[in-house]
Amino acid sequence: MKKLSRNQRVIAITKMLTDNPNKIINLNTFTEKFNAAKSSISEDLVIVREILKELNMGNIETISGAAGGVKYICNISDEEKRLFIDELCQLLKDKERVIPGNFIYMTDIMYNPQIVYKAGIILASAFSNMDIDYVVTVETKGIPLAYEVARMLGVQLVIVRHDTKVTEGTTVSINYISGSSRRIQTMSLSKKAMKKGSKCIFIDDFMKAGGTALGIVDLLKEFESELLGIAVLIDNVGTPKKMVNKYLSLIELSGIDENGSVKISPSKFIK
Repeated sequence: MKKLSRNQRVIAITKMLTDNPNKIINLNTFTEKFNAAKSSISEDLVIVREILKELNMGNIETISGAAGGVKYICNISDEEKRLFIDELCQLLKDKERVIPGNFIYMTDIMYNPQIVYKAGIILASAFSNMDIDYVVTVETKGIPLAYEVARMLGVQLVIVRHDTKVTEGTTVSINYISGSSRRIQTMSLSKKAMKKGSKCIFIDDFMKAGGTALGIVDLLKEFESELLGIAVLIDNVGTPKKMVNKYLSLIELSGIDENGSVKISPSKFIK
């Protein structure tokens, strides 16, 4: 490969790191790819680290040891968080989104790559200092958001099902009480989906009473695993009594009034 200028290397290194969040990349990988000395690559990394830190776009951590190297940790500025959440709240306040039963239509939002990407960074940055093995979600509209959080944390996504599939092999199933309907429901997970003793976070699109989140806690116990955190895009604060205590949300929904106006605002986590 021909020799690249410092600017060219800095751009390429930034691309490689941000495309592989939380993955350790050995310096030899850069020296071989760019045909450059380790001293030059080290200087390039200093530039990348300083720029990302100054712009609140993430951090480059150095991992020492024989298997060490550098890795990118995602981040986003408080100003960008507020701007994004404010715009999302305005989008959700549209009366046209209110459908029969006083539900808010969210499918287009949960499958919008730009929205999910930004929400994923915000939630992932909240857990970036934790040693996490898996991001867990249930088979609902929250899958794209959970996938983005898992990608930014550099870990595997595990999807819990409401029914069993032959293709999943042997599964572990539990019954749990839905916090909203108070009905007994079932969730299941393949024994091959997760290693015992894992540390996980649960990501979902919406929380009403927290019954699903509590069910995830109980299901993980069957795998001798631990739930370190819970985060949702929207928290229905109109249901004050939750079945779980500690969780993060980006938006708080207070309800929908008689005129069809959606009462929604940024969560305390954003403020």
